[in-house]
Amino acid sequence: MTPGPSLAVVIKNTVAGGRINGVVTGVAHGLGVAIYATLTVVGLAIIIKETPWLFNLIKYAGVLMLLFLAYKAFTSNASIAKLNDQQADITVKQSFVHGFMIAFLNPKLAIFFLALFGQFVNAQADWQQNVIMVSTVAGIDTIWYCLIAIVFSQSKILEKLRNNVHIVDKATGIALIAIAARVAL
Repeated sequence: MTPGPSLAVVIKNTVAGGRINGVVTGVAHGLGVAIYATLTVVGLAIIIKETPWLFNLIKYAGVLMLLFLAYKAFTSNASIAKLNDQQADITVKQSFVHGFMIAFLNPKLAIFFLALFGQFVNAQADWQQNVIMVSTVAGIDTIWYCLIAIVFSQSKILEKLRNNVHIVDKATGIALIAIAARVAL
């Protein structure tokens, strides 16, 4: 729930496309989290931790995704976002891709889940226990970001955000570049 690139992308997509785009971004992010949680349960996090080149490959792909999203934020056409919801600046498909990729290209999730699940995962665990762990994490993530999209898409809030979309875009771009730099360094 801490502010970061995922929150920035959910808010950006909500402002650009409305509630549906924000919710789709949140659901896709939850799917990316579910995949990482599942891979962690089956041991991929250990492989990433023990194979630095693989971790670095995923990490720098994530940096590129953050920089791409920052570029899109800096170069977006603010006047389009001021139009009505029927003329969205971003498609639902793009919202889904952004939400999924911002989660999936974050190798820190694998390490986080390794630390989190490390105390619960064992070789004798049945599949139901693993499904409950993955579902809990993915469900909380999805609900949180969908809630953010719903709150930010309320007409008064969304209207203010859309009237100041140039500020939202620039702030999002700056935040994404700062996060990319932190990840890269």
